[in-house]
Amino acid sequence: MQALLDVVLPVFLVIGYGYLSRWRGWISDEAVETLMKFAQNFAVPTLLFAGIARMDLGENFHIPLLLTFYLGAFAGGAFAFCGARYLFKRSLMDSVAIGFIGLFSNSLLLGIPITERAYGVDALSWNFAIVSIHAPVMYAIGITAMEVAKARGQTLSALKLGKQVGTAIVRNPLIIGLGAGWIVNVLNISLPSTLWDAIGFMNRAAIPVALFGLGGVLVRYRPEGDMRMIAWAIAASLLIHPLVTYGLAHFVFDLDIAPLRSATLTAAMAPGVNAYLFANMYGSAKRVAASSVLIGTAIAVLTIWCWLAVLG
Repeated sequence: MQALLDVVLPVFLVIGYGYLSRWRGWISDEAVETLMKFAQNFAVPTLLFAGIARMDLGENFHIPLLLTFYLGAFAGGAFAFCGARYLFKRSLMDSVAIGFIGLFSNSLLLGIPITERAYGVDALSWNFAIVSIHAPVMYAIGITAMEVAKARGQTLSALKLGKQVGTAIVRNPLIIGLGAGWIVNVLNISLPSTLWDAIGFMNRAAIPVALFGLGGVLVRYRPEGDMRMIAWAIAASLLIHPLVTYGLAHFVFDLDIAPLRSATLTAAMAPGVNAYLFANMYGSAKRVAASSVLIGTAIAVLTIWCWLAVLG
């Protein structure tokens, strides 16, 4: 119970405050959109830049850590896709969009603040290792699968497909922040303390603004129909992904407690807003994605509490 009060609820109270503020009309939809643009396009990229630039690659960029998380993510994505396609008989494009829900956990806006509150700032280095390739890998898989689904029965140019995937990835501000951090880290570039201080100011704004904005955004995603499909997608995200990740980390790769906690807790996060944005981008399974993000985020209050008890 103490973990729920001290770690989980403060994060979700900020989300709830954003939700209440938008729902009651205390803040406009346009203002929420502006907050999210500031967080996702400016503040969060600087947070990722600082985390990657200062990460000890030799210690934290640990292949078994990445395998446990990403194999769990692929299992969640496959579970969601196969259920949508073969159990619920959804179209191929809908099934890809629903698979993306199980694939893409909210590793950034939920995973980082909850891990920090649970285990301290030092634990975040493992999270940053996971996040450093999260968006590029997941978007590359999702966009490629969706473009292939769109082109089914047509002649698809591999060059055109590669260009579409590459353009979507490299224009993402989060990817730009991650890439800049990798450059500074790998090339051992020394930046002036004044610049680091400025980046620190931005970083302190990133998470609270993003959480508040996330709450405001969730007001748009009212649950509508398809409840069995939504429940299946949420199960892929909140059960399959963390269970597979924990099983691999604990029983197969025998990870130390710090990376095991970061991998499992990150895997246990609700589907990210990116799941809806991806579905909306292709006009496929938007209702399922939107409702999965909203309901999954609410249910995650309890499931994360359970995982914190397991992880100690």
